[in-house]
Amino acid sequence: MLLSNKVAIAQTSATTAETAAALTATLGLAAASWVVAVRQMNGMDMGVATQLGSFAFFVALWVAMMAAMMLPGAAPAVLSRTHAGGVRAVPLFVGSYLAVWTLVGVAVYELYRPHGSFAAGVLVIAAGMYELTPLKRHFRQRCRESVGSGFEYGLCCAGSSIGLMLMLVALSVMSVTWMSGEAFLILTQKVLPAKAAIVVPLGLAIVGFGILIVIAPSSVPGLMPPMSDVIGGAGHANLL
Repeated sequence: MLLSNKVAIAQTSATTAETAAALTATLGLAAASWVVAVRQMNGMDMGVATQLGSFAFFVALWVAMMAAMMLPGAAPAVLSRTHAGGVRAVPLFVGSYLAVWTLVGVAVYELYRPHGSFAAGVLVIAAGMYELTPLKRHFRQRCRESVGSGFEYGLCCAGSSIGLMLMLVALSVMSVTWMSGEAFLILTQKVLPAKAAIVVPLGLAIVGFGILIVIAPSSVPGLMPPMSDVIGGAGHANLL
């Protein structure tokens, strides 16, 4: 009996240590990614006229951004994976999870063009409408429940957060301010259950924000690039 108790205590201690190690590594990677992302984004925010730079630069920055924004909310799934497969399963889980977001970043790079305030407003309106759809609810629930492979989990979470990421790209993908706000929203959506009393007002608020951008873009700080940059050629986009 005494031996069994000692074994159980040892197993509990090992599990606790693994959980602590996985959580520390996950949040530590997120914190380090914030430092990298903020440094790399310095001076690149030009609102709707933001340029992405080279493919290699953007993808590397995007991965850092996604690790910073997404890993805190993924911590519960990482811990569940740790309990199921041990701490050795964590790197593969996190790596395959971030691989999904890397693919999203590649798509963003291929599709993105500097744009005007009208296009930004329309995209933000679309993002707000997506927040109210059954598809969003489905992926959000799956993102909270799925603890299979990191790739599967990443697909569910990408489906849940794609509207908010569209809003980030529309407003300025290089803005630390917008990135921070979106990270907070994504974190709360991952760790808190969906309630209509919160979801519906949030979606409508995003739609209203998009309408504001369309009709009064100058009222949104940082949306339009400084006129000196436009004249100098840095903001060569057609600012509608």
